[in-house]
Amino acid sequence: MKKLLLASAAATALAGAAAAEEVKVGILIGFTGPIESLAPAMAAAAEMAMKEVSDSGKFLGGSTMVPVRGDSTCGDAQAGTAAAERLVTSDMVKGIVGADCSGVTGAVLQNVARPNGMVMISPSATSPALTTAEDDGLFFRTAPSDAREGEVMAEMLVEKGIKSIALTYTNNDYGKGLAEAIANSFTAKGGTVTINAAHEDGKADYSAEVAALASAGGDLLVVAGYLDQGGKGIIQAALDTGAFSTFGLPGGMIGDSLPQAIGPALDGSWGQIAGSDSAGAATFEEMAKAAGFDGTSAYAPESYDAAALIALAMAAAGSTDPKVYKDKVMEVANGPADGTGEKIYPGELAKALDLIAAGTPIDYEGATAVHLIGPGESAGRYRVIEVRNGKNETVGFR
Repeated sequence: MKKLLLASAAATALAGAAAAEEVKVGILIGFTGPIESLAPAMAAAAEMAMKEVSDSGKFLGGSTMVPVRGDSTCGDAQAGTAAAERLVTSDMVKGIVGADCSGVTGAVLQNVARPNGMVMISPSATSPALTTAEDDGLFFRTAPSDAREGEVMAEMLVEKGIKSIALTYTNNDYGKGLAEAIANSFTAKGGTVTINAAHEDGKADYSAEVAALASAGGDLLVVAGYLDQGGKGIIQAALDTGAFSTFGLPGGMIGDSLPQAIGPALDGSWGQIAGSDSAGAATFEEMAKAAGFDGTSAYAPESYDAAALIALAMAAAGSTDPKVYKDKVMEVANGPADGTGEKIYPGELAKALDLIAAGTPIDYEGATAVHLIGPGESAGRYRVIEVRNGKNETVGFR
């Protein structure tokens, strides 16, 4: 009998080893384009979560997660879609962290993810239009919708005593949606939007756009653009002409590269970006520091959480098939409705895999206090930023 048991155990071990595989997961973000300065930390964070899962030896019979990068370009939907196609059809990924910018994300969702039944978890696509997009249950995001950001910015504008704003936005889905959210929320609180005008990315001269904004006037210029593209150009032109001296900076404008490019003239400007003051956020920042990247960089925590959710949903489903594990994403993110799920923070993915294997429910908190609502999007918290001495400083959370 003892020999029989040993033989059975050996057979089980061999079966487990045979089941182990390399599970490829795409990281589809703008390594080039208008937020390229944010991409390194975002990718590093997602890859850190995948390494944590792989190193545990507890993922799907000893399987490992293999990151595969694809360049969404952020701004070119056609190029981003082509990159996503390569990830799915050539690299054979089983899930995608991304895309990043809203227009590209929407295009990839409709043209690649839905036709191929591919799960996408975006760490940074924030357009309100994605809330109601047809997604076949495949699309999730760890950053909150701009509908909420518009409310947060309007609240801060009123608190700062600002009565009127000029508003400019990058001419794409992200910019339009965010500008509309800010304008609607601010006017509902009694504020005045003197002008709400689009700008194009990639121009060498923004003097005409700034002239129109200056003519309309306002206590503050809110720039709903991109920190490495037109938004930066608008701010520089406004400072050069003396049109405005202080700026409101929504999420796409938050990153170290902007104050570095503009210099001390940006001091006093302020804004907000998705971010959390949770216990998990502090742990994540320490882990990131040890891994050699900035854990406070915009959308890096959300990228870690996106990759972790893919891994944990696969484990909960016992499958790497996106059509199967998509139904587990909300479950591992939120835990049971009665609140009995065990909280999981950064650095605890091995623990989460043990609990899942034991049939114990988990509630993934992660780096951003993850809680998914509605069609699978983050309820959201915001980090309030003020530019001081040429650096983005965190001054609070909302």
